[in-house]
Amino acid sequence: MDARQQALRQRLETLGFDAVRIARVEPVPGDRLHGWLAAGMHADMAWMERTAAKRLDPALVLPGARSVIMLGVNYATGALRQEGPVWARYALHEDYHDTMQAGLDAAGAVLGELYGAGTDDYRAYVDTGPVLERGWAAKAGLGFAGKNAMLISREHGNWLFLAAILTRVELEPDLPLRPQRSGFADVGLLCGKCTRCLDACPTQAFAAPGVVDARRCISYQTIENKGIIPRGLRRGIGRHLYGCDVCLEVCPWNRFAREGRRLLLTARFDLPDLGLDELLTMTPARFAEVFRRTAIKRLKLRGLLRNACVVAGNSGDPGLLPALWRLTAHELPLVRAHAVWAVRRLAGAAAAGELAAVRARETDAEVLAEFAGEP
Repeated sequence: MDARQQALRQRLETLGFDAVRIARVEPVPGDRLHGWLAAGMHADMAWMERTAAKRLDPALVLPGARSVIMLGVNYATGALRQEGPVWARYALHEDYHDTMQAGLDAAGAVLGELYGAGTDDYRAYVDTGPVLERGWAAKAGLGFAGKNAMLISREHGNWLFLAAILTRVELEPDLPLRPQRSGFADVGLLCGKCTRCLDACPTQAFAAPGVVDARRCISYQTIENKGIIPRGLRRGIGRHLYGCDVCLEVCPWNRFAREGRRLLLTARFDLPDLGLDELLTMTPARFAEVFRRTAIKRLKLRGLLRNACVVAGNSGDPGLLPALWRLTAHELPLVRAHAVWAVRRLAGAAAAGELAAVRARETDAEVLAEFAGEP
């Protein structure tokens, strides 16, 4: 590696990126992605289909792209006590898309300073562009593709936010951790016989090692799904209010992870202090106040109430029934449906009369469906 590229790496680390690796741009084999899409495992994330060609050929994103700079920001924390509703660890920060963007803007300036690259000579993304970040990170040796479908770092475990810079600048590529049999992101390269992540998934979302069926994934259901959460998955959601880290947390590679510098992150470790009673009675104004600048704001209040109803139904706490009863009359069918389910779970036969009255006034098919079968 020449002195200029070494300076690039050091400057990017100084900006707050905890991992910096480089891969040479080339077309990606498409069998895995196309097979996953054909099986419908992307659920209703239609953008995955629309952008499939770009994900497999970075030259369609940036014509003339020669290198991809893969960047990681460590969000590992010390022990977290989440005794009530459980939030995915990444959500316990202000929106990383926004805070890491400042680092990417500065990284572009460094490319310009060291290599004369103009703004048309690179494209930078934080988990939003048509880029297979985990695959490129594995190819660049930043980590390897785990059986949990996550990028696993030998230094940072499962706790890296990834960003990618596609550039026309020719850079010397780094080597992967081990030679890749398929040429791109072999699954379980350093997992050995371990299947802890596959075995621990509460909703059995893994169709195969490294293959997540989004339709069964708690993260998809509590974040990306904007509609009804399938009844058969709700008990498995347990206390997970927003996202799920189970398949990350059980990974043995996390024993090497240390708490991150978080130079490009802003912690929101106050969120686990929110109790279910407060969440179930949250107003639009309070939602905007609490979740301003966080990724959770995109869930909107209706999604938060839906999720809170599911967690309440799994809580076994009859003290939440008054708030849930009020939500059975919520203006949105999405909220009413999950509130009815939760009431049936907590109150059971004792609430038969009151639930009959709720059903009698109901006209929405999705809510009425909650009265069919077991809660």
